[in-house]
Amino acid sequence: MSNSSSISHFLLLPLADTRQLQLLHFCLFLGISLAALLANGLIISAVACGHHLHTPMFFFLLNLALTDLGSICTTVPKVMHNSLWDTRNISYSGCAVQLFLFIFFIGTEYSLLIIMGYDRYVSICKPLHYGTLLGSRACAHMAAAAWVSGFLNALLHSANTFSLPLCHGNVLGHFFCEIPHILKLSCSHSKLRELGLTAVSTCLALGCFIFIVFSYVQIIRAVLRIPSEQGRHKAFSTCLPHLAVVSMFISTAAFAYLKPPSISSPSLDLALSVLYSVVPPVLNPLIYSLRNQELKASVWTLMTGCFQEH
Repeated sequence: MSNSSSISHFLLLPLADTRQLQLLHFCLFLGISLAALLANGLIISAVACGHHLHTPMFFFLLNLALTDLGSICTTVPKVMHNSLWDTRNISYSGCAVQLFLFIFFIGTEYSLLIIMGYDRYVSICKPLHYGTLLGSRACAHMAAAAWVSGFLNALLHSANTFSLPLCHGNVLGHFFCEIPHILKLSCSHSKLRELGLTAVSTCLALGCFIFIVFSYVQIIRAVLRIPSEQGRHKAFSTCLPHLAVVSMFISTAAFAYLKPPSISSPSLDLALSVLYSVVPPVLNPLIYSLRNQELKASVWTLMTGCFQEH
């Protein structure tokens, strides 16, 4: 039996047993991370440099791209390092920092998705009040609230998790540090505090999800009342990317955390974790840019070098 004070490092789950597969995983994660860096970097640059994109929707999209960059830079580099150098180690402090940053960026992203749902709701259901409800100061306050809430949530969970005594070794059954897998190492009587905190966070997340669903019910009702087909298409083109990103993010994360233990397995946990932690930073910019003509045009202009005059 060991406790947290005697643990200097954790052992992460190896993604492969053979050297060839380890190098293959390194190349795959390298490609994913470069694609995420390029796609999100283009969106950040296009929104920052394109004055016609200085609207609430694109301001929140810029913040979302920042969280995507942060989340993928938190987990993927360590996976690539371990695959390349054939190691499983992560230091105790490194694990704590990784857990904090992952929860911080994921929590902030979820808050931003809620705010973006509200932005679409006001834009379509209350267009005459859009400038009042979503002025520059209101947008800045909402974005700051998303980042602060993500920080406080991450601080609360990481501090609570790493204050638990660890009685079951230091082997994590995952490729990065995450709360459920650290809880498996803690003493059984010490888990209740973190489980209670997780339950409260889950209830809050469920309440926010209900808010998003209610917003989109109102949005769809308002769009269907638009007389012109072109108007309906334009309204749906701004809502569908956000709805797709929300659905992918919430469904994979919810299933990963709420699935019954009877169907849990290392391979399933790995696949789900990749789906909600690694894939979204790559797909989010593609989903938004493919459906939004203004953003697509600005990104293309940026890529072809015609934006240099700005």
